[in-house]
Amino acid sequence: MQEFIKEVCVDNTKDALRATYLGANRIEYCSKLNEEGLTPDLKEVKYLLKNTCIPIRIMIRPHSKSFNYSEKDTSIILRDILNFKKIGVDGIVIGCLNQYREIDLKKINLFVKNAKPLKVIFHKAIDSTKDPLKSFKNLVKNSNIDGVLTSGGFSSAEEGIEVLKKMVACSPTNFELIIAGKITPNNLNKINQKLSAKFYHGKKIVGEL
Repeated sequence: MQEFIKEVCVDNTKDALRATYLGANRIEYCSKLNEEGLTPDLKEVKYLLKNTCIPIRIMIRPHSKSFNYSEKDTSIILRDILNFKKIGVDGIVIGCLNQYREIDLKKINLFVKNAKPLKVIFHKAIDSTKDPLKSFKNLVKNSNIDGVLTSGGFSSAEEGIEVLKKMVACSPTNFELIIAGKITPNNLNKINQKLSAKFYHGKKIVGEL
């Protein structure tokens, strides 16, 4: 019996349907994976909601220039959150930092307030903070954040395994620590043996799409 959730990150409907067929338990849907994922098209998400039977979470990210968002960016983000909330997605995946590479608590709380009751996951922007483990502990304290997507501050989960172990150890039972970073069918079980986490994420986590 599978003990964990496999979440696949895709940027087109064809790959989303293929991932579902290959055994994905959840989809993180975005656009432009070549830019590490941006906010997707609303029509594509509506199509997926009608044609898939697994939960779909949406990347909310207006551009790839940085995770430090202007007032104009913030307005766009709030508009997108509202639009996706209306059509019934499972949750949003979002993150924002200040100029000092720290989590922008004021903005993230604003986004969360507008997103609820959707699930809210803080994405891999955490890996760009000065101290990902400290940032993680701060996010865990925020009862409005449902989870964090991270590779422990490294480019892959295997490289970040020691930090990820510490994150697993301080994760509350109802908090989604989603392990990411070059996870494939070839290394998933090996990583899970070291972490015993409940959630894993990747572009190729169920194989080539």
